[in-house]
Amino acid sequence: MNLDEYKARYGADQSAAPGWDAIDERLKQFYPGVEPMHYASTVKFALGGPDPLDGISIYRCGPPDNWHFHYVSYGFSSLYYAEQAVGKDFSGFGFELTFRLKPFAGDHEWPTWPVKVMQNLARYVFQSRKWFEDHHWIPAGGPIRADTQTEITGAAFVTDPQLGLIHTPHGRVQFLQMVGITTAELVAIQGGTLEVKALLEQLAARDPLLVTDLTRR
Repeated sequence: MNLDEYKARYGADQSAAPGWDAIDERLKQFYPGVEPMHYASTVKFALGGPDPLDGISIYRCGPPDNWHFHYVSYGFSSLYYAEQAVGKDFSGFGFELTFRLKPFAGDHEWPTWPVKVMQNLARYVFQSRKWFEDHHWIPAGGPIRADTQTEITGAAFVTDPQLGLIHTPHGRVQFLQMVGITTAELVAIQGGTLEVKALLEQLAARDPLLVTDLTRR
């Protein structure tokens, strides 16, 4: 979409959110008619709010006997009307984070701790101007779910196996999924005896959607 097409479609409507709409359209392909639980920032980051991401949606998906939560962020990419963003290769940082979580006994109906994790990662990205890509990894500095007996103490990143990539009026957006990894896996990665790509391939062979299970050892 060039600038003339952009203006013809959206006019000068400063309230338009073509980037947000593009994410919603992608999600509707997998969750038609589903209204997600959505956590929105009270005060936008650009106006001095503490949370860089404008929002995070959560879907419950999968069969009744093996379902999981699916988290999707809004804010790493360019969400709102922005003529200067038209025609770019990448929208904003070029990605949105996702996370898939198996229900955990210690959680409430809609677990919010992954929302906090994603906002913390967003603060790192916004402050450092460094972003995540396929096969990057990061330690959590402890259990990924605080105050929890779990061996999941880090995360690796890979393209969300369902959502993939989309092209928006502001450029390409990759849905980049966080995948929980154990302390032993972190040690092996840090020591150079395990490649992140190989680990993710092993995990995907057992679970193609790469759902994080806090009880995994």
